[in-house]
Amino acid sequence: MITRKRLATGACALLVALTAALLPTSASADEPAAKESPKVELVLDVSGSMRARDIDGKSRMSAAKQAFNEVLDAVPEEVRLGIRTLGADYPGNDRKRGCKDTRQLYPVGPLDRTEAKTAVATLAPTGWTPIGPALLGAADDLGEDGATKRIVLITDGEDTCAPLDPCQVAREIAAKGIHLVIDTLGLVPDAKTRQQLTCIAEATGGTYTSIHRTEELSRRVRQLVDRAADPVVTPVATEGARRCADAPQLKPGLYTDRETFGEHRWYRVDLLPGQELRASVSISADRAVNDDYGVLLRAVTRSGREIVRGSEAGDGRTDVISTGLRYPKPEAEDADEDGKPAAETVCLQVSNSFSAPPAVKTTPGMPVELTVDIVDGPASASDVASFGLGRGWWLLGALVLAGFLAGLIWGWLSRWRLAVWRTH
Repeated sequence: MITRKRLATGACALLVALTAALLPTSASADEPAAKESPKVELVLDVSGSMRARDIDGKSRMSAAKQAFNEVLDAVPEEVRLGIRTLGADYPGNDRKRGCKDTRQLYPVGPLDRTEAKTAVATLAPTGWTPIGPALLGAADDLGEDGATKRIVLITDGEDTCAPLDPCQVAREIAAKGIHLVIDTLGLVPDAKTRQQLTCIAEATGGTYTSIHRTEELSRRVRQLVDRAADPVVTPVATEGARRCADAPQLKPGLYTDRETFGEHRWYRVDLLPGQELRASVSISADRAVNDDYGVLLRAVTRSGREIVRGSEAGDGRTDVISTGLRYPKPEAEDADEDGKPAAETVCLQVSNSFSAPPAVKTTPGMPVELTVDIVDGPASASDVASFGLGRGWWLLGALVLAGFLAGLIWGWLSRWRLAVWRTH
């Protein structure tokens, strides 16, 4: 005879089995191993010129320390971060010793925020500016494993240790093929510093940013560290055309180009019905420019009809200006000769309204970074409800079904108990 205890035990086992079958399974042993965590090394100039008090009324060193504290608080958990200094230890005039003055302040690895902040707090402007040796040291710190790697160089002047050219050092690092990108930030830079830091960044596919405020420094370093945590996308060099008909055909990805003052450049993207185009553009003012400027990104049909636009204006407070747009193409009502939905060619126009004093060179053009992404647009409201949130809906469905079955079993048990009680 089946007892109530055995029946209840069997019902619970059935419920557990049904729930386990419906829930997503855990990763199996034969799945590929997780990718290595990204690495970032912040390289900070601690040379004597960092004493200058021209960033928000305080010294460049104080601004850098404040920015570092804010950045260290926001580093993603998956990023292995280190800090290297240049010009922090030797205050003398011996050039040979001064050009070796670079050391790792905090090792690349899991971040102990308190320890890293304490190390930064001990720094004081001291010596030379050996940028080339510091880049070589940082590359060694990051190693040559399969992880993605990024160096963020923060300095207020050009290298003082020629003939070791830091731009050539960056080219040699890029030639190793170790997936290392160098981004450079110039604190209140002059023209020579801008030129050198731009060259270093471009050699590895990185970016250059001119910094005049503490907030700008903190925000930009956070952006670069966050970018390291994302899957690496290698920028592809392209050249926009003067009209859409001659424009390069772009697929989803990250592209770099150059645009002179007041120029318009065109690019083309093919978009299928039911897809959504997402595009963004950033232009860096890598030289002195006049205040009041803007950037425009337009999506236009081949016949010249504007679909959507994005624009942004600046007033000289930042050297990078960005804007973006989204265009969801509706599902097609007709198809081509093969029965497939016909693609639409979308023309992307990038324009800027920068201007500069007469003494500033207009060539080469300013760096442009264009991001193109194409995603599947929701076909209907039901599609959004069913699949838009991914596995979470499967989990919710499993729990609902499990609850329904539990209710049925519990109701059956209650009726059985009542029947047994009446017979007695």
